[in-house]
Amino acid sequence: MCDLWRNTLKETVVPVGAIPAQVDYALARLPATRQIKLYNSGSFFDRGAIPQEDYPSIAERVRRFERVIVECHPALVGDACLRFRALLNQERGVPGAGTELEIAMGLETLHPEVLPRLNKRMTLEDFARASKFLRQNEIALRVFILVKPPFLNEEESLHWARRSLDFAFDCGASVASLIPTRLGNGALEALASIGQFSPPKLSTLEKAASYGISLQRGRVFADLWDLEKFSDCARCFSGRLARLREMNFTQMLQPEIQCAECGC
Repeated sequence: MCDLWRNTLKETVVPVGAIPAQVDYALARLPATRQIKLYNSGSFFDRGAIPQEDYPSIAERVRRFERVIVECHPALVGDACLRFRALLNQERGVPGAGTELEIAMGLETLHPEVLPRLNKRMTLEDFARASKFLRQNEIALRVFILVKPPFLNEEESLHWARRSLDFAFDCGASVASLIPTRLGNGALEALASIGQFSPPKLSTLEKAASYGISLQRGRVFADLWDLEKFSDCARCFSGRLARLREMNFTQMLQPEIQCAECGC
């Protein structure tokens, strides 16, 4: 349901050295920062996506950062996470000290009937089990949650976004990212044509973000990419965007936008 498919390859084997070369390319253009995300439009610990032979080279390049964030499917969370974290801190002599490792996992939704229909190939039990492994090994967890996945109406989608946030923090997440479900992969267009999907309203994302931040159980971020597509009112959109951006930065609730044009 996300847009990662846009950047995937048909080949299942990545040549050794290709990923470190991409990291070099990115680091040469990266502004000064304390944290780095190594998102590969898939799972970092998928051997077909990133060869394990490249782990030492990648770790050597990014161990200067305070935190390294990688994405991974719950089924692939395991000892490879521990090995990579040890490589990040190899020169320090104390595994787990220095550079922190954070794993980002897609929960998508807590809805017990919708999740299986997303072809995620995981259960809530799988997610909870992977989260427990990370928690027991003191590896930070970041969770992706879809706002209004298919098969839900607007009211239902807000309810399940809130419940998904609760579940994510119950699993030990320190960060939850709310992603409005976007058209563009073909499957969602097909579902839209038969009335089983429509993109979320901007107000639904706003309410979900406000709920998550009000919990004060971890950081909550609203995905702002291409946000205008979810707005029905040009007059208040810039204010709503600014409000969400401020909430992302400060993790504090901001006054709601009142618009005479759209009534929201």
